[in-house]
This record gives sequence, C-alpha cells and structure tokens, in this order.
Amino acid sequence: MTFRFVFCFIVALSVTAPAKAEKLTVLLDWFVNPDHAPLIVALDQGYFADEGLEVEFLEPADPNDPPKLVAAGQVPIAISYQPQLHMQAAQGLPVARIATLVATPLNTLVVLADGPIETLADLEGRKIGYSVGGFAEAMLRGMLAPAGVTLADVELINVNFALSASLLSGQVDAVIGAYRNFELNQLEIEGSEGRAFYPEENGVPAYDELVVIANADNLDDPRLAGFVRALERGTIYTINHPEASWEIFKAYKPGLDDELNRRAWWDTLPRFALRPAALDEGRYRRFAEFLIEQEVIDEIPALETYAVELE
Repeated sequence: MTFRFVFCFIVALSVTAPAKAEKLTVLLDWFVNPDHAPLIVALDQGYFADEGLEVEFLEPADPNDPPKLVAAGQVPIAISYQPQLHMQAAQGLPVARIATLVATPLNTLVVLADGPIETLADLEGRKIGYSVGGFAEAMLRGMLAPAGVTLADVELINVNFALSASLLSGQVDAVIGAYRNFELNQLEIEGSEGRAFYPEENGVPAYDELVVIANADNLDDPRLAGFVRALERGTIYTINHPEASWEIFKAYKPGLDDELNRRAWWDTLPRFALRPAALDEGRYRRFAEFLIEQEVIDEIPALETYAVELE
C-alpha cells in the first residue's frame, strides 16, 4: 500500500509539475523606448511566461548589429526595420520577419516650422542632415522626385544621431530619418516647432517601421510562435489600458520617466500592429519594387524566404 501511494504521488508530481521555462533572448533595435511598449507590458503581465518563455531584452551596442547577430545564430530574435530587411535579404542574409511591432512608418523629413522650407520643392540648394546612409538616401530621392528636386540639387551631411541638434543649430536646413513620435516632440521641448513631411504621403510606399526577425533557417523553433502570441496579448493590453501600461513601462528601468518619453508614448500608441503575426504581402512587394526603382537592391528575393506568418 505504501509503495502504491508513493508511486502514485511520484506520477502526480510528474504530471502537475510545471515545465521549466525556455530562455529566449531578444535583441532590441535601440535603447528601450515607447516603441517597445507591448514587449515590456507582455513581460510584466506574464504573457511570455504563459507561453513557457523566460524572455530577456538586450539593448545593442550598435544598432546595425541585431540582424547580423540573428543571421549568425548568436541571438534567436531581434527587433529590426522592414526597409533594412529587404536590403539584407537581397544580400543573402538569412533573416526573416515573423511579426510586426510598429505597423506604420515613423521616419520623416523634418524642418523648422518657422524656417524658409514650406514645401519639398523649397529644399533645392539646401543642406539635409542624415544619420544612416543607404535607405535614407533612397527615401529622400523618392520624396524629392515628385517635387522636381534630385539628390544632386541638395547637399547631404552626415550628422550622426544629432538630428534635432543639427537642425536647431542651423547646421542643416532639414533632416531625414527623424521619428515623428520623438524628434518632433524633442524639438518642441527645446522650444521650437518642427514641420514634418511624411514619406508615405510623398512618393514612398507605406511600410512597417519595426518588425520582429528571426533566423530564416530556424523558423521551426517552437519558441517563436509563443513569442508572437505573447506579443499580441501585450499589444492588446497596451491599447486597452494605456495609462496602466505607461506605469508598467516607466518602471521597467531608470530613466524612462521623462517628458520626451511621456509625449512619445501617446504618439506611438496608434501605430502598434494590432495583429502582429499578420503579413501584408502586397505591402512588402510594393516596397521591394520601390527599392528596385531606387537602385538600392538589384533583385527581389522570393517573399516567403524573408517574411512569413508562423503557424
């Protein structure tokens, strides 16, 4: 009887004991900011834990590193950008989009509202600052063309990441690559008002700003689908409970509770992908064709090799 009791007790423990959580490292695209709100909320609310995941978020030392580290198999998941994903796929990098975090462009071309630039045509003969070459130049070329201006008509200046500072100091007349939810708020905090020209309204196809990428050769990793399900729950909670989610976000780490993040928080909320797993194939094809037209890439890889919906 005693043996039978012990045996049954052991069997019961083996059935009811929770499985050990699978560790999952997620490399962010940049330092933690409101763009990452659904991820922080999903972690706080236990949605990743519900999927058997122990998730850790890391900030990159270099924002160019995340796709490279995913491709090399050094991290399983990273946050990246749709435009860069097309270029990386065309270069043969084994990375694939598995979810969308921010479903609209955040990039803008910004000038000072009280300055001489009222239309894109006014940029002829002006200085334009940028942080990262490549796509920024392609986007600028696409925006200027309808206004009858070419890249040869402007002077491009690499201002690194001092976009707002270079504009305020008069070093440049405009900046490309400024985020509408950050730099516009930053300018206002500094006592100036910015005027934004949105790429998707000026010759550039709409695209997903932030996407979740994984190694294209490891898409059968069961942790990935669980991560995406938890991300959706985190997004829904963030949208349904913005005030409570802000409290969760600002408590995640020191330094997040400041005026810029508070303003950016409300500007970012409408831009999260409510169905992170869903893939708009037409949007991806249109943007790939735009990059071909801008001579950023030479050929378009098969979409299913770098953008998928997980089962």
